[in-house]
Amino acid sequence: MAPEYCPNCGAEVPDGARACPECGADEQTGWSERAHAQRLDLPDEEFDYAEFTRSEFERRPPRRRGPQRLWWVVAVVTLLAWVAVWLTGYMSF
Repeated sequence: MAPEYCPNCGAEVPDGARACPECGADEQTGWSERAHAQRLDLPDEEFDYAEFTRSEFERRPPRRRGPQRLWWVVAVVTLLAWVAVWLTGYMSF
């Protein structure tokens, strides 16, 4: 059964028409539920919501923090070395 207005172009479709007089859409190309759902960019019926939520929201293992801590240690040691050099140079005057 043809709709009153074409879901593709919005033109008025006469009663009993087999296709839209403006764009040529018919049951196979634009009036069926499947064709309408494809235009909405909805997920397919085969879409696995459980797998999607598991892949999106599962807890990931924590990142290793080894290199980050190493750089902090290097920064602190370097700062202490500069302070020691500054203090020994300041005390010698």
